[in-house]
Amino acid sequence: DRVIIEKYIPDARHVEFQVLADHDGNTIHLNERECSIQRRHQKIVEEAPSPLLDETLRAEMGAAAVAAARAAGYTNAGTVEFIMDPATRDFYFIEMNTRLQVEHPVTELTTGLDLVHLQLHIAAGEPLAALGPGWGEVSPIRPFAHSPHGHAIECRLYAEDPAAGFLPAAGKLLKFVPPEGPGIRVDAGVVSGDMISTHYDPLLAKIIVHAPDRPAAIRRMQAALRETVALGVRTNLDFLQDVLAHPVFRAGEATTRFVQEHLDGWAPEMDLPLEVLTAAAMIEDLSWKDRKPVLKGSKSENQASGGHSPWEALEGFRIGERGDGQR
Repeated sequence: DRVIIEKYIPDARHVEFQVLADHDGNTIHLNERECSIQRRHQKIVEEAPSPLLDETLRAEMGAAAVAAARAAGYTNAGTVEFIMDPATRDFYFIEMNTRLQVEHPVTELTTGLDLVHLQLHIAAGEPLAALGPGWGEVSPIRPFAHSPHGHAIECRLYAEDPAAGFLPAAGKLLKFVPPEGPGIRVDAGVVSGDMISTHYDPLLAKIIVHAPDRPAAIRRMQAALRETVALGVRTNLDFLQDVLAHPVFRAGEATTRFVQEHLDGWAPEMDLPLEVLTAAAMIEDLSWKDRKPVLKGSKSENQASGGHSPWEALEGFRIGERGDGQR
């Protein structure tokens, strides 16, 4: 009897707002996250704040998110998601997720808040006002008192093959080394030696960075991805690097069609066989496993390797030749 017609926006941006609501009906938002970088309608890269929004639009969308949560009588942490037309700057409600999202760390890093702690706080029946100044009733014209600082980006490390249509990968994760350092956070669900199955979501870890501004956050994420080691199964590490390096993404102009428009038919620049990478990782691990620390340049340095390393031996080594110059 009825037909529901939805407006089609070909070049859309995906922007969502984190909300909090207590049992007294006090509802606030903690600003937005942009999740436009997607494949198969699933998010790959998320960031906060959105490079598209200004203060006026942020206030308007935040007020709409708060109104939606109040209309539903919602309590606790949730996310109100919108599709946005960058040409007209009009936005449209998609859905509300009544839980914490995978990408909630970018909100935590830009607000300094622990959303899991806040969930438990509200679930215990305590009002937002109990958290201190700025946590009471927030009107559309008086935004959240704790202003966001800096810029945060999250990349989802998946066990999948981007060159084969993002097909999930399976096998033993022989070596997994997450990045470390200032401004880097890793939420991982795997360790070296785990079996990766196609029966579950291929998400291995979330790599999140925070920096004073967006360009610095992009550089920090690129460095973090370079330091990440995940061998034994195919991953999207190289693909993520190409997303971050793309001029459209760096300009903050990527839409939900970014992957199909700019990285369709993507393939890694140097696609070494997985067996080669795995063997190299295993040899490196075995060769260093039982070594004792030695001083650089000492006589024991070459002895520590059993005298077999051409890089530590002083014998005029040349590829394809013996030390005396003969082949």
